[in-house]
Amino acid sequence: MKKIIALSLITTALSGAAFADGHAIDEFRIGILGGENAQDRMNSNECLRSSIEEALGVPTKIFAPADYNGVIQGLLGGTIDLSLMGPSSYAAVHIADETAVSPILVKVNTDGSTGYYSIGFARADSGITSLESLKGKVFGFGDPNSTSGYLIPSIEIPQTTGATMESGDYFGEVKFTGGHEQTIVAVNNGDVDGGVTWSDGQGNWEDGYNFGALRKAVDAGLVDMNDLVEIWSSKLIPGEPVVLRNALPDDVRAKVTSIIDNIGETDPACATAIAGGEVSGFDPITHDAYTSIVGARLAKSN
Repeated sequence: MKKIIALSLITTALSGAAFADGHAIDEFRIGILGGENAQDRMNSNECLRSSIEEALGVPTKIFAPADYNGVIQGLLGGTIDLSLMGPSSYAAVHIADETAVSPILVKVNTDGSTGYYSIGFARADSGITSLESLKGKVFGFGDPNSTSGYLIPSIEIPQTTGATMESGDYFGEVKFTGGHEQTIVAVNNGDVDGGVTWSDGQGNWEDGYNFGALRKAVDAGLVDMNDLVEIWSSKLIPGEPVVLRNALPDDVRAKVTSIIDNIGETDPACATAIAGGEVSGFDPITHDAYTSIVGARLAKSN
């Protein structure tokens, strides 16, 4: 009988190392938002994946859906456990199910601040220097669920120019490219006349600032920032939250939170990789920081 009990304990330990409330997980799943090459996204987050796998003792996998909605639905359906996502994508999850996930951490800029900007840009040789210069031209946006790639520009740009996001109204065409990297490449190649993406807005333009999609594109060799020019910037957007599924066992949530919370000190290179550029680390955050984004998203849907 003792052998049977011992075998049962060993089997249970192997099938799931993290327990709470009488249940265990047998794997952990990280969801990465769209916006750049899927393999690049997976490579950037491999350091986090391996750290979580070692801490939890269960297989940890990375999922890189083609668009933002893939991660949103994964969190809602329980097939994704963790994601670093834009505020608008988090708001979409919260609006669909307030109990599904919670924000736990936020990226901290190198100066200790949090938050980032939506940046409008065009080719430097295009003659486009402002949103007014884009009138009648093709304006590229990333994804309908992107905060900086659509939600915030779609609210703030009409406030300053009177433009709408309807093709043929102010802009000749409003076009979704599929993600931030796609927008940057489309502008650089001349496939669209201007676009929006995200950045911390700190550091040098020539470097693509300190972190964000522009910095990733520069580091990947996709663009030379001297070929591009900034034409618009949003107000400060609340920082991207790291969200965890609430149904996870408490010990899993605690271990994962601790890994990311301390990663700026324990593995600065990994913090840079998963953040998309230079950051000092991650700090605790709650839903209260994103109530304005939830409100903005609800207003757009009405």
